[in-house]
Amino acid sequence: MGGIVAIIVGIFIKQIRHLFPPLVTGTVVFAIGLSLYPTAVNYMAGGAGSADYGSWQNWLVAIITLAVVTGLNHFGKGFLKLSSVLIGIIVGYVVALGFGMVDFSSVLTAKWVQFPQPMHFGIKFEPSSCVAIAVLFAISSIQAIGDFSATTTGGMDRMPTDEELSGGIIGYGVSNIVCAFFSGLPTATYSQNVGIVSSTKVVAKRVFGIAAMIMLVAGIMPKIAYILLTIPSCVLGGATISVFAMISMTGIKLINNSKMNYRNTSIVGLAIALGMGVTQANAALAQLPAWVTTIFGKSPVALSTLVAVFLNLVLPKEKEE
Repeated sequence: MGGIVAIIVGIFIKQIRHLFPPLVTGTVVFAIGLSLYPTAVNYMAGGAGSADYGSWQNWLVAIITLAVVTGLNHFGKGFLKLSSVLIGIIVGYVVALGFGMVDFSSVLTAKWVQFPQPMHFGIKFEPSSCVAIAVLFAISSIQAIGDFSATTTGGMDRMPTDEELSGGIIGYGVSNIVCAFFSGLPTATYSQNVGIVSSTKVVAKRVFGIAAMIMLVAGIMPKIAYILLTIPSCVLGGATISVFAMISMTGIKLINNSKMNYRNTSIVGLAIALGMGVTQANAALAQLPAWVTTIFGKSPVALSTLVAVFLNLVLPKEKEE
């Protein structure tokens, strides 16, 4: 159901593109960046719920990783600069090994090859679940517009074309249908990767093709997947927090493409305030149906997007002097 909704959104992207001018798209991207900060900080502290959450070892490894990434980004050249995140993760991983923070037990017990089982959970159509998934995928498709816009803006200094947006969102829908057939969980466009493109400027298709092949191999070879999972959360947090910062700054760049008059600042300010505020105080939605919290109380992106689109349509545009 969700994949079909995404495909429909992709097909009619030309008809709804006018709803997402740079001001709205920038607000969405800005909200995406802000929503990722708690994730990065929790990673830096060792991962929420972990036994050593907030320990000085976690923070030390995270800061060393962040220092390497930041140093290479600003002082490195060529390959060193482009590979700053990867090198930072490698350095942080080595330091984490010294602290005994890496556990290889899961790698030793994992199988070499294991294929997914098609239709493992069978098919069951629950109307309420179908409606909730359809709404979530519609909002995720709108979020994808922000992700794609941030990617082309950060990597190529331009907005995406209608064909690029349509192809990307349709591909997103098709991939989720295929993923569901093989008993996989729903996926999104993963805003975390937008910051990597913005910082490295690498947009070559062959690079993403190679990355996709690595992920595919890891999916059918559990030992490779578990090797990647041995990377401590603090290392990932130190490597990605600067990447998430780039996402927010890309959003600000998009917003600044519009004149910052009272109308536009109201749209951006109210959209971010409501999106972030409701998410951080989602207990305020406890008296409403559960699906309201699921859609609007988990991530600020959904509510920020709807508010920005609505205000952009109803608020009168200021006349030029």
